[in-house]
Parts: sequence; structure tokens; C-alpha cells
Amino acid sequence: MGIKSTEPATIPLSSPLLSTNNVENDEGTSSVPTILILTTLVAVFGSYVFGSAVGYSSPSQSGIMNDLNLGVAQYAIFGSILTIGAMIGAIASGRIADYTGRRVAMGFSQLFCILGWIAIAFSKVAWWLYIGRLLVGCGIGLLSYVVPVYVAEITPKNLRGAFTALHQLMICLGMSLTYLIGAYLNWRIVALIGTIPCLIQLLSLPFIPDSPRWLAKIGNMKESDSALQRLRGKNVDVYQEATEIKEYTEALQQQTESSIIGLFQIQYMKALTVGVGLMILQQFGGINGIVFYANSIFISAGLSESIGTIAMVAVKIPMTTLGVLLMDRSGRRPLLLVSAVGTCLGCFLAAISFFLQDLHKWKEASPILALVGVLVYVGSYSLGIGAIPWVIMSEV
Repeated sequence: MGIKSTEPATIPLSSPLLSTNNVENDEGTSSVPTILILTTLVAVFGSYVFGSAVGYSSPSQSGIMNDLNLGVAQYAIFGSILTIGAMIGAIASGRIADYTGRRVAMGFSQLFCILGWIAIAFSKVAWWLYIGRLLVGCGIGLLSYVVPVYVAEITPKNLRGAFTALHQLMICLGMSLTYLIGAYLNWRIVALIGTIPCLIQLLSLPFIPDSPRWLAKIGNMKESDSALQRLRGKNVDVYQEATEIKEYTEALQQQTESSIIGLFQIQYMKALTVGVGLMILQQFGGINGIVFYANSIFISAGLSESIGTIAMVAVKIPMTTLGVLLMDRSGRRPLLLVSAVGTCLGCFLAAISFFLQDLHKWKEASPILALVGVLVYVGSYSLGIGAIPWVIMSEV
């Protein structure tokens, strides 16, 4: 996924499109066009699908295991096979998005997700569960690339951080609502509900414009200008931004075909290290273990799973919203540092809790310590590490 996101990175890093300074022009001083807001909302429905897929396994664990007579190992396969599918989707995401366009790529991914949710909902044996989960994984792997890239390409520079961070906010909403719904409804019904946001995006895609940058890349400059004007508003002067897109495209066409080896040139090493390093930090920081098996963690700690789930939702949504609001005001680095320290502290508190349980000490305090640790971790992750790597990946 990190490799795919750097396909156009053969442009010198001094390119104005990669500048970290905001460019104030008509697009930056005028109000945000309604079409831009609606287009972004349609795109981030894919992020909601991502979140609902990730949050599905935790509240559905007991119901699936009881109904299909699955053991812990079999259910662990069901939970983890999502990430295998996501890797497959991510590997192909860059090529699919470049050849077919961002809108078509999102629609293609939703077909995978719909088929996957249906397979899960009507499964009678473990194999159908695995196939459905794998299909959903392929779909969200593609979405994980194309949604933040599309949003970054259609938004002006001064709004790009906040708008791209909506990707993580919708992942958070999808995950949180699936937690809550799954606590009260049968797992088959929850799987069928998972198809609803897929259908909403699939049916809305024909009504939104394609990415102006992608249209320029394939040579449709007239359509690119038209899409850009539609996204910025009829009365907004888009000449400067259209010129930047044209210059970027011309510079891109003068370069040779990108290759994986080309990414490891000295001039790209810093950008590559930052982009890939942040994604590794995000994915290997333990978030999947917590969100996939949150209910099991709370039960093992001696807490009610419903209390733990409600507490997670109560922390996750506000902290993600706060991260979106602070994204372009405080900067990426301060948020990342605060988020990294918080996640480290949360992991430490949760680990100490279970360590004390093993020693049979502080039995009354250890469940509270586990809850606080998980909440600190989830809140800190939502504040920065959850969203910022996606934003930086899209920008760099």
C-alpha cells in the first residue's frame, strides 16, 4: 500500500504540489462549495465500510462461535483473514485506481464488500465465513488507498488535511456503530446491515465528479478543468490551480515508468521512510488486536462487555473528531507525538493490569486499570496515529 501511493512520486520534491505551505487564493478564501462537501461524503462512505468491517468481529464473536460451533482457533482465522484480503486489495489498489479512475475503483471495491457481507450473513459453515471475510478484506484494502487519495485530490490545499482526516473519522463511526449494533442484534442481521453503506456509495458514485488530477493524468484536460470548476464553484477562479495540475501532469509524463527500485533513490528516501514508517507504526501498534477482540479483553479483565464497548465508543468518536479539528491547526508532528505517547501509556496500563491479575494482586483495581488502559490507547490512537499516516500518505 505504501508502494502504490508513491507511484507518481517521480516528480521532484520541490514541486509546488508537494509544498507544505497553504496557498491562499479564491478557493481558500471563499466558502466551501456544497458539491465538494457532498462529493467528500460520498467518498468517505467507503471509510465507513472499512470501519464496520474492522469492528464486526468483536461483538459477533460469541454469536458466531455458538451458532456455527467454532473453536477459538477457527474464529481467530475469521478475524485475521480480513487483513490478508486487505493486503491483496492494497497491492492492486494503485494500478486499479490509475487505470479505471478513482470512482470506478471505489465502485469495484464495494462489489467485493457486498458479496462478502452476503456470504457472511448466509454462511452455514466456517468456509463461507472465511470467503466472505476475505472478499470484504479485498474491498477495504482497495478503499484504504483510493478514498484518502481521491479526497486529497479533489480538495484545496488549505482544507486537505481536515477533509482527508474525515477518512479516519468515518472509519471510527463505522467501527463504533457496528460495536453498538452488534451488542444487541444477531450477527447475521449485522452483516446484512453492513451492505447498506456499500449500496449508498455504489449508487451515489455516478453523481460525483472524477478526480481532476486523474483526468489530467490520462490526458482529458478539458474534463479535468470542468471537474475542477464544478468542485470549486461556478464563480471561483481556478486558473492557478488548473495550471499547477497541468504542470504536474506534464512533468509526470516526462518521467520514465515508475518502478519499485526507483523508489529507493536517495532523493526519495526521506519521504519513503516517513510514509512507510508511519504506516508501520499505525498497523503494528496493536490497534487490530484491540478492536478485533475488544469484548474478549474486557471479559478477561473481569468487566462487562457492554460497559467496555459503550466506553470505547464514548471515547473514540470525540477524540477522532478532535483530531480532525486540530489537524490543520496544530500540525501533523505535535499530534503524532502526543498520540504516540498516549498509545504507549495505554498499552502499558493494560499490560500491568493483566500482569497483576496473574500475580493475584490488586484484584479490585486491575479491571479498572485495564479499562483505563484500553480507553487511553483508543483515544490517543484516534487523536493522531489513526488519521495522520493516511493524510501524509496521500500528500507525499
